[in-house]
Amino acid sequence: MTSIPVEHAAIEHLPLTKRAGRDSMLMTRAGNIRLACFDVDGTLTDGRLFFDSEGRELKAFHVHDGQGLVLLRQVGIEVALITARHSEVARRRAEELGVRAHIGVKDKLACVRELCAELGIGLEAVCFMGDDLPDLPEGYRSEIPPLLLAALCGCGPRAVAERVIQDPCRGG
Repeated sequence: MTSIPVEHAAIEHLPLTKRAGRDSMLMTRAGNIRLACFDVDGTLTDGRLFFDSEGRELKAFHVHDGQGLVLLRQVGIEVALITARHSEVARRRAEELGVRAHIGVKDKLACVRELCAELGIGLEAVCFMGDDLPDLPEGYRSEIPPLLLAALCGCGPRAVAERVIQDPCRGG
């Protein structure tokens, strides 16, 4: 997830006559975000998994992404890393950045709902970025309002729907 201006995220394919309306709607909705959730592998990393000779997992995170997460917190947006993997590396990265970590999560939508309940917000105040089908389950596509889901380039065509912003950048 390399940071790009939100107004340029995945609207390049739209005809110019449709971009202005989408830009305005996107900016309005982005202004209502109170919780930003991110998958880890393939979103905050390049998706490759490395293991040392003792089986310990290694990942590479980009410092720009970390800075972006810290900046979100500074403007009052809660940040949560939500990953299905049991990853101590992801937990440590979240701790380093001062963001929430939800590790080994089987149902990411249920996790997001729990966070919403804890924060006293609705799903309309959530943005979720992921890179693969498990990150964009049908429940997200039907329950989180349009334009508040994001998918990375390379996510695969089945994961990208009309309700999803596709970031032209690759993870990591």
